[in-house]
Amino acid sequence: DVQLVESGGGSVQAGGSLRLSCAASGFSYSRYCMGWFGQAPGKEREGVAAIDRVGTTNYADSVKGRFTISRDYAKKTVYLQMDSLNPEDTAMYYCAAGEVPVRQALRSRHYFASWGQGTQVTVS
Repeated sequence: DVQLVESGGGSVQAGGSLRLSCAASGFSYSRYCMGWFGQAPGKEREGVAAIDRVGTTNYADSVKGRFTISRDYAKKTVYLQMDSLNPEDTAMYYCAAGEVPVRQALRSRHYFASWGQGTQVTVS
């Protein structure tokens, strides 16, 4: 079974940093595009960052220069380093796996078939 397990969320003050992790199992991790999506209360789930199987990345404009997505093939884990956090970054963050070109990946959650349970990030 496909499993994506997020960790690393928490509460931080504005200007702080967090590093989210997503451990993958049950599928050919190295073949898939991996993404991070954020969902604030009452809002749609939106693409934040994605990375394809060769390491090409794509970022939402709102996080460019502040967030960095990376992946470790040996550990089957994808990371989201979040720096210079601001209150607008407060959301539940979800990890996802999909067969989608990275340049399209942030346009819609529907490109991703597998999802984790989410980890909460709160910035005050």
